[in-house]
Amino acid sequence: MYLTAEKKSEIFSEFGKNAQDTGLSEGQIALFTFRIKHLTEHMKQNKKDLATMRSLVRLVGKRRKLLDYLKRKDIERYRTIIKELGIRK
Repeated sequence: MYLTAEKKSEIFSEFGKNAQDTGLSEGQIALFTFRIKHLTEHMKQNKKDLATMRSLVRLVGKRRKLLDYLKRKDIERYRTIIKELGIRK
């Protein structure tokens, strides 16, 4: 499995307050980004996998909603997470 419990706790400890704080927007965005990158690589090899494509589109939408929320609430945290993850520009 590509996403183990150790990898999740590593992501949340890097982008959240600690490994147990899974509700912070930055941690969730980082986790979605990790999953999106993995599914994108899968789709490059399996072009006709429509179930994975649907999951990928839903994940991108969820991440977009969280990024919009973060942009409304705190623009500096938004800019920081975008820069760290390399999502834009």
